[in-house]
Amino acid sequence: MKESINLSEQLKLHFGFDKFKGDQEAIVKNVLEGNNTFVLMPTGGGKSLCYQLPALLMEGTAIVISPLIALMKNQVDVINGISDNDGLAHYLNSSLNKAAIDQVKADILEGRTRLLYVAPESLNKEENIEFLRGVKISFYAIDEAHCISEWGHDFRQEYRNIRPTINKIGDAPVIALTATATDKVRTDIKKNLCILDAVEFKSSFNRPNLYYEVRQKTNDIDKQIIKYIKQNSGKSGIIYCLSRKKVEELAAILCANDIPAAPYHAGLDAATRSETQDAFLMEKIDVIVATIAFGMGIDKPDVRFVIHYDIPKSLEGYYQETGRAGRDGGEGNCIAFYAYKDLQKLEKFMEGKPVAEQDIGRLLLQETAAYAESSVCRRKMLLHYFGEEYTKENCGCCDNCLHPKERIEAKEALTMVLQAIEKLKENFLGEYIIDFVRGNATDDIISHHHDELDEFGMGEDLPEKIWNPTIRQALISGYLKKDIENYGLLKVTAAGKRFVKSPTSFMIVEDAEFDDENYDGDEAGSGALDPTLYNMLKRLRSETAEKKKVPAYAVFQDVSLEQMATMYPVTIDELQNIQGVGQGKAKRYGTEFCELIKRYCEENEIERPAEIRVRTVAKGSIQKVEIITAIDKHHMLDDIAKAQKLSFSELLDEIESIVYSGTKLNIDYFIEEEIDDDAVDDIYDYFYESETDDLNEAIQELGADYTEEEIRLVRIKFISEVAN
Repeated sequence: MKESINLSEQLKLHFGFDKFKGDQEAIVKNVLEGNNTFVLMPTGGGKSLCYQLPALLMEGTAIVISPLIALMKNQVDVINGISDNDGLAHYLNSSLNKAAIDQVKADILEGRTRLLYVAPESLNKEENIEFLRGVKISFYAIDEAHCISEWGHDFRQEYRNIRPTINKIGDAPVIALTATATDKVRTDIKKNLCILDAVEFKSSFNRPNLYYEVRQKTNDIDKQIIKYIKQNSGKSGIIYCLSRKKVEELAAILCANDIPAAPYHAGLDAATRSETQDAFLMEKIDVIVATIAFGMGIDKPDVRFVIHYDIPKSLEGYYQETGRAGRDGGEGNCIAFYAYKDLQKLEKFMEGKPVAEQDIGRLLLQETAAYAESSVCRRKMLLHYFGEEYTKENCGCCDNCLHPKERIEAKEALTMVLQAIEKLKENFLGEYIIDFVRGNATDDIISHHHDELDEFGMGEDLPEKIWNPTIRQALISGYLKKDIENYGLLKVTAAGKRFVKSPTSFMIVEDAEFDDENYDGDEAGSGALDPTLYNMLKRLRSETAEKKKVPAYAVFQDVSLEQMATMYPVTIDELQNIQGVGQGKAKRYGTEFCELIKRYCEENEIERPAEIRVRTVAKGSIQKVEIITAIDKHHMLDDIAKAQKLSFSELLDEIESIVYSGTKLNIDYFIEEEIDDDAVDDIYDYFYESETDDLNEAIQELGADYTEEEIRLVRIKFISEVAN
């Protein structure tokens, strides 16, 4: 590096900043000196500048390997925006056509381009390797370097080929950067990139402005989220879900409740994703509902909350995603919803993968479960996971510290755990150790003959729930450590050995208890039905049916009355949240029912829940709209079924759901083609005179003469004409 370069002046000149943050200046110097460099810096710490500034100051082109097209575009726009040279930075990926690729290559060969962003897949292409062999490379920057490691939260096979490709193109210094990496992942990255000699820069992982909270996931999760967002109206936030389907559903529910939101996932086309990202940056929408595909490419400093609808697959993923909040140093609330059932689902998804991958995945999930269930300071647990000690007893900015649990003595339990680990030659995971001290003769323990040892079952008299928190808090306190190379195997530290010889008080807090009974992973149940109100609603339904000269079930089904007697809807809007009540039915019959419920609540001094009434979005609502449109156009029902990839019976299920919610549908054109007029009249009269619309009863009564399909079709016609 030339001594004449004043880095502070160059920083001001190119980026307009008065001073470097943290280790930035030392990292830039190290790169300029031609050394291999490893940077571990949390999200928001300014990683990008660590390779952008040296690239602008060095001769040649820096190759920046990045996993996301959105991230590349964002950074290229930023770099080109600080210069009048549009070719200062380029990206090379699958989104470019041939003319654009030719322009990129021309700019590089002319020496105009100092930063070239490529995806690992593009870098590994033979034609690109051949082209880059003729280019002077200043250095290689590997962003999101944790993708190299199977122990990282976003492992990508293509990252494994980066080093062999560098060797083909031509050697140059390497800078590897990541926001989240445990000791195991760090070792993996350096080994794989052959930069074991790299100078390492590790910033603190503590984000003091972030508040961490884990909530029990229950069936009213949507309501909780809507209430939280409404209380923080106008603030920017990200909600992470694990599945694309849930992303779409939740975004639709937020929009239905007047929250400006949009979905974002890899299944959407590039133009839509780009549009959504721009809308979020420009504050046209407040909330993005996303899979983990969103976030790595966003640089919005004032995200005020990050909500995890589903607990992530790893603590690294969780840390990186929460790191999107409060990057400007301002408020950042991180709320995760946790249900053990979700972890079991994630484990199930791993089936069929290679055994080693399954083992790694399970261990990462165990770490996530430990974080969620523990009553220890969440900041302390997170920082410990990344190899950093947090010495304060109470951070004052997580749910566990704001609502501390009572501490209990665990000296005896810790002594037994340490003795067991030593007896078993430090060769087993925490789960095995707990089974051993509790005397659980598992197949694994029997196969090792460990049930024959004197120490087997030495802790059977202690409560079952003491063991997990004892091990977790012994790790944080330094009595135990986990083997880096054999991830998860428990080892006794020197402090642990001293403790066994001379035990002292060891106070712990027990884990929080999560009860999955109130979460079925789907819709809420019927809850606590008010029987008095239910009977009153039934009477009103009978009176209404008599007045309108229709059967009672054509007004509202029993399930709708049950939900009314549980949720106490008092407005037409609220009534539309009730199962089986669409806009048409609510308008036609709803006023009297709402008035009755309101009067009943006032007379009996019933306090309706203060929570926001959530406007739901029917499952498969897009499909329902398509079915309605097709019927309006008189498409034949069997053709609609084929187009929607449904069996004919499944299509009838969907149509029934539509008409029972109060939407009128005219399928006469189809019925006239398929069913004799006399048969239609006969079935129609049956439903008009019957006290029930139950299909089984109708089949029993009419089935000798008509098929189930015919009965269902006429029932749809009847409900649509009479009830709607």
